Amino acid sequence: MSVRSMRSAIGRRHATVVPLGEGYLSVRLQNALMAAHQSLCGQDFLDFSSFSSGELRALLKLAEVLKEAQKTGFTHDLLVGKTLGMIFEKASTRTRVSFEVAMLQLGGHALYLPSGTTQMGRGEPIADTARVMSRYVDGVMIRTFGHEIVQEFAEYASIPVINGLTDEHHPCQALSDALTILEHKGRLEGVTIAYLGDGNNMAHSLLQIAPKLGMNIRVACPSGYQPLREVVEEAIHWGQANGTQVLVTTDPLRAIEDADVVYTDVWASMGAESEAEERKQKFVDYQVNAQLVKYAAPDYIFMHCLPAHRGEEVTAEIIDGPHSVVFDQAENRLHAQKAILSALMADAGAFGED
Repeated sequence: MSVRSMRSAIGRRHATVVPLGEGYLSVRLQNALMAAHQSLCGQDFLDFSSFSSGELRALLKLAEVLKEAQKTGFTHDLLVGKTLGMIFEKASTRTRVSFEVAMLQLGGHALYLPSGTTQMGRGEPIADTARVMSRYVDGVMIRTFGHEIVQEFAEYASIPVINGLTDEHHPCQALSDALTILEHKGRLEGVTIAYLGDGNNMAHSLLQIAPKLGMNIRVACPSGYQPLREVVEEAIHWGQANGTQVLVTTDPLRAIEDADVVYTDVWASMGAESEAEERKQKFVDYQVNAQLVKYAAPDYIFMHCLPAHRGEEVTAEIIDGPHSVVFDQAENRLHAQKAILSALMADAGAFGED
């Protein structure tokens, strides 16, 4: 049996009918879950390369309905009896708390596994850890450094593997960002995102997801700090297919002109702290400040994946000002990740699939 077939079988074992209650919200939740689950059950969530526009929209719709359910106190146990293993090689606030709370609210359980306390942290082959974890838990979330770590783990695991963050990609954050933009702008099609700063994992994930959802994406970085060529080429391909703009430039003014969304991230990500002082000098023209945002659309929203360094990549008056939606972003990590977890890990019997 292939690994993919094994995942499909595992995703459907011990199916139980989950009572979703009565009323219109119940029907919408059931429909949203089915739409996302049918193509994503048992899949990995490592980056956006293999996901279609329809699959991403299905996840966003499920996140919307799950958020409404949480806000209105509508209870459900879509992942009752399920366990998520969470492997952390990087420090975390939002990722750990949001995934733990997500599993709790979905009726499941999360195990916090700092890498230093596991055999993987002592040199056990990734493949061996993946095989063992597949015997214990129903899914794994990994927050680590090299993207090849989650790729190798997923290759040998027979359960869904979720990328909580790597140096190259941050898909959970970008999906949450799309949900936040949709809430504040009322649409995704035609929205223009200007990302200013380091061509890091956030730049990569935004480049991957924006054109698939009909958004324009402009990325402005200093020379030598631009996104990976293969990610840019992939974004251009999807931009051409969907009629959206993809621009990578060294000119922050060209990127931010009339932008609906202004986005930035720290200049020195985890693992690049030794370059912090050098980067401060090279990135100074990319700081999001009152002067720069004058060129954005009057009703722009400011976004940052946090944690932020006020006075470096963004000034306090912007991140703490009326255009900022950074805490809505942070909250939406919970709802977007609940959608990911449910789509990948729910039993088919939860909503009447064969």
